[in-house]
Amino acid sequence: FYRVGETVRSDLILTRHHMGWENLAHGGIISTILDEIMGWTVLVFRRVFFVTRKIEIQYLRPVELNVSLTAIGKLEADAAPKGCTAVGWLLDAEGRRLAEGRAQMTYLSGKRLPILPPAYRAEIEQLFMQIRELLG
Repeated sequence: FYRVGETVRSDLILTRHHMGWENLAHGGIISTILDEIMGWTVLVFRRVFFVTRKIEIQYLRPVELNVSLTAIGKLEADAAPKGCTAVGWLLDAEGRRLAEGRAQMTYLSGKRLPILPPAYRAEIEQLFMQIRELLG
């Protein structure tokens, strides 16, 4: 994952391990990629613990295997202090949208943080510190 302006991106290639129909990516994998890129967008730009409350995915074109893809996430709207909306796209090497998603993210309040395993919380808090150091 890397930041470009107001977006978070990830470059990837799906293989036979991600196949639904022959030579095409499984829709669940595409949904997972979009959920992850939107989630990382929230981590980078909001630096809060959150959960995906609602996600909508539109599959626009078949996603072939063994080709270069780019996932892009961007914050769309804030519902602070409770959450935000993120959008995501999966593009092919020519920049065509193959799939897009929109997710409502709900921030976890301090009283809800204990549902997260302590080791995971510590890891994410360390990530927040690294993001602050890199991005200010």
